[in-house]
Amino acid sequence: MVNISSNEVKFPLIRRRQNLALALLVVTGVINYLDRATLAVANEYIRADLGLSLGQMGLLLSAFSWSYALCQLPVGALVDKIGPRWLLGMGLVVWSLAQAAGGLVSTFGWFVIARIVLGIGEAPQFPAAARVVSNWFPLRSRGTPTGIYNSASPLGVALAPLLLSPLILATSWHWAFFVTGALGLIAAIVWVALYRDPVREQMTAAELSYLDAGQSSDAAPKTTGASWRALFRHRATWGMLFGFFGSVYLNWVYLTWLPGYLRTERHMDLAYAGLAASIPFMCGFAGALVAGWASDRVTRNAVSPVSSRRKAVVTSMLGMVAFTIPAALVESNTVAIACISVVIFLANASSACSWSLATAVAPRSRIASLGAIQNFGGFLGGALAPILTGYIAQTWSFVPALLTGAGICFLSAMSYQFLVIRPIPEQDLPA
Repeated sequence: MVNISSNEVKFPLIRRRQNLALALLVVTGVINYLDRATLAVANEYIRADLGLSLGQMGLLLSAFSWSYALCQLPVGALVDKIGPRWLLGMGLVVWSLAQAAGGLVSTFGWFVIARIVLGIGEAPQFPAAARVVSNWFPLRSRGTPTGIYNSASPLGVALAPLLLSPLILATSWHWAFFVTGALGLIAAIVWVALYRDPVREQMTAAELSYLDAGQSSDAAPKTTGASWRALFRHRATWGMLFGFFGSVYLNWVYLTWLPGYLRTERHMDLAYAGLAASIPFMCGFAGALVAGWASDRVTRNAVSPVSSRRKAVVTSMLGMVAFTIPAALVESNTVAIACISVVIFLANASSACSWSLATAVAPRSRIASLGAIQNFGGFLGGALAPILTGYIAQTWSFVPALLTGAGICFLSAMSYQFLVIRPIPEQDLPA
């Protein structure tokens, strides 16, 4: 799954564990995003069944993101303290039950509650993945595995319309929630049964040297509330929080509204809109993989891992801005889909590089914590995007909604550029 370096060949046990961990993270990540995207795919049917306006649907689409964002702050610290195995396992169970409950609701209020619980359950996924990668991969080789587990996001969204649209047409929108919920419960059992953190006491000196390459080999100190709060004293933390806000905002404009946008604004039927909506996210899948691999290649030859990964994030975000503008303005559906495909490619490249940037900026004891703080900022943007997009589209059209997203993304790119300059030293955090 990962390119074999000469060091990895020497450690076949580590390589097997790396590949198993990545395979499990991809599977759980795909299910994670299938569950998020189910509401977007079934958008029109749910609106018709429950009698919702575009504005109300925007609120429903955002309910997940608010709880998901707020849970990032405690979840990151819990991953660092408890470990990813049990926290992600419990999260899988909670979010899968909430997803299945979404198929049972019959009112707007109960649907909002189901989506809020979904956000709580899904919160550990990416902080846990960042911790897994930092546990099993050396510092300068984390871009590729980060790109691999991030590729699950667009892959899940791309598969959602292809798999769920026929299911909805053959049965009803309720069954899309039941089936995806059942998949998550199966994945929870598999994850807990197979994943293990490295046991450093059982490793050879050579294996420890490989995993600790590029950073101190001293054992990471115990995590404390004081050291977590101390992260906010560093401008890099704020730069990543505000920076990810705009990246996720623009990505979630498309993730939550693309099927509805293609049906409402560009007048596509469900089958064609489902196919058209999957194309950009297949490109996003490629974007995450390419970005992870490329950032590792650049970082291995760079003076600073932070600088090289930051440049990749900023460049990707500026590309998202540049291609969203014609996507909003052109009349041709084909050209619009092509531009959106480039945006989603770059959005997922940016996301993969942002998560690998977190592993370069954070001290060893706080990788999941800093990644979760960044993700908190991102999903504040993710929570705002469907609401603001729905109300702008309802009041005017989707054109100003897309241009608003482009402006927010540009400002956030500048946050990364000017605030995320150097890593946070371990010794700056109190014990």
